[in-house]
Amino acid sequence: MKTDPLILVATEVGSDADLLRRLLSDEFENVTTSTDPERAVQEFEKHRPQVLILAFNNLEKAERYYLGLYRLSTVVHALPHRTLILCNKDDLRRVYELCKKEYFDDYVLFWPLTHDTTRLPMAVHHALRQLTAAGMPGPGEFAAQARHLVDLESQLDRYAAKGSQHVEAANRSLRQVEQDLGAALDRFSHKLSDGSCPDLVEVKDRDGLQREINRLKTEEIEKRFKIVSAMAQPVQQWASALKEDLAPQLESARALQSLAERLQPVVLVVEDDEFQHKMLKQVLEGMNIDLVFATSCTEALATLRKRRPDLILMDVGLPDIDGVETTRRLKSVEQFAKIPVIMITGRSEKAVVVESLKAGASDFAVKPFDKDVLIAKVRHFLNSAPM
Repeated sequence: MKTDPLILVATEVGSDADLLRRLLSDEFENVTTSTDPERAVQEFEKHRPQVLILAFNNLEKAERYYLGLYRLSTVVHALPHRTLILCNKDDLRRVYELCKKEYFDDYVLFWPLTHDTTRLPMAVHHALRQLTAAGMPGPGEFAAQARHLVDLESQLDRYAAKGSQHVEAANRSLRQVEQDLGAALDRFSHKLSDGSCPDLVEVKDRDGLQREINRLKTEEIEKRFKIVSAMAQPVQQWASALKEDLAPQLESARALQSLAERLQPVVLVVEDDEFQHKMLKQVLEGMNIDLVFATSCTEALATLRKRRPDLILMDVGLPDIDGVETTRRLKSVEQFAKIPVIMITGRSEKAVVVESLKAGASDFAVKPFDKDVLIAKVRHFLNSAPM
């Protein structure tokens, strides 16, 4: 069965490109190749693949190709895609380590070509499945949404109480109007009875007039006010029954919140210094968070395509692209734009602060870290997950 996702095969060898196209064409319609490294960026941006297969004859070329994309392309960091690297047995261990660090997504031991020719299309299927699931929110955002659902119960209670208050206030107003109208009719009856309006009417039967006024108050005015008051009761009953009708959904929301509270928020640390990794692990120990580390802009952006963090700690000085530019790039992607970024720096010059804020950073943490200050910042942003 053929599918629509676009597969881009990058290689320097035309015969390898033809071979891979043939292997994949039985199951995937849109397979294209890129055999000119000088046009790597243009062809990637033109085709915008869901799966990129790196089929170079050595690992160094594959790494150089992919790193060049991240340095020069304006869309690679924003385009959801998965990377498969074809390797030989000599590079197998190194490729394994790179995939474990999420630099690449998966690998296939391809050279020398074995009889397992279905391994490559199977890896493509896996990559597409992972891509479908990649847009899921992070645990922190999930928990915030769950809290928001549970808050609906208290909102329903408040709205029901307000509704009851409004209905009761309306009923009181109706009763007061009824009383005022009855009193006005009584005063008018007295004026007629005591002869205050001789030019209008002459009352010959004062008791009869009062009986007629009383009948009018009871049979006409009071009756109609009761009808109007009764019209408001279904509204009050509906408000009272609404929570009962929604009880199963509210119970599900409470269960969802209980599940969300057991999830660990993900904090991505982008820092190339292994010593700082150890320091941050010690400082943030006990916060019940899942710390994920990336050592470069390329690795961080690759990680973001597969795992959405709830907070990013971004070092300003990175080995490939600096932290300010990395922040600017991830903030330009709609699905990452709301993730808060705390910049990590060993200095606090005004220019660095200004450029970081312009790029979209939310706060700063200066090395060496003040444990209490950093924990407070992390806790603040994790508790302020976007709704």
